[in-house]
Amino acid sequence: MITIKNTQRSHTVDTEHIQKTAQIIITELGYQDFDLGIWLTTNKTIHSYNKMYRKKNKPTDILSFPYHPNLEPGEKPTVHDEEDKNLGDLIISVEFVHDLLKLYKDITLQERIDTLLIHGICHLLGYSHYDEDNDKIMSALEKKLAKKISF
Repeated sequence: MITIKNTQRSHTVDTEHIQKTAQIIITELGYQDFDLGIWLTTNKTIHSYNKMYRKKNKPTDILSFPYHPNLEPGEKPTVHDEEDKNLGDLIISVEFVHDLLKLYKDITLQERIDTLLIHGICHLLGYSHYDEDNDKIMSALEKKLAKKISF
């Protein structure tokens, strides 16, 4: 089940679209029966989580909190019971994403959130972009998934 919590009020977002997009992504990855939490929030809230968990004293666009934090890219999590069927949680600052739109040409807020969903879910599954080899693997997967969510 995908659970979406929207506690920001500054920007209109289509949570139904987010739900459908996230479901397409996790289904494509083989996790259609796993849980995923998505929290749409503000810069103030994500700033506090970024500071607490990443030691970065600033807001950001997305944070990923994997339920299975030690997965290697492409590795499936070990599921012992229903509770283990959980990918984790994503926190997205809609305010931050909106403010960055001016850097992207012809991209809507919803399209950028779709891209961040792909990115965040990849992080939940152990993919990273912190070195060149892993970045290539993650980028290829993100491109493949982006083609699947074109509405």
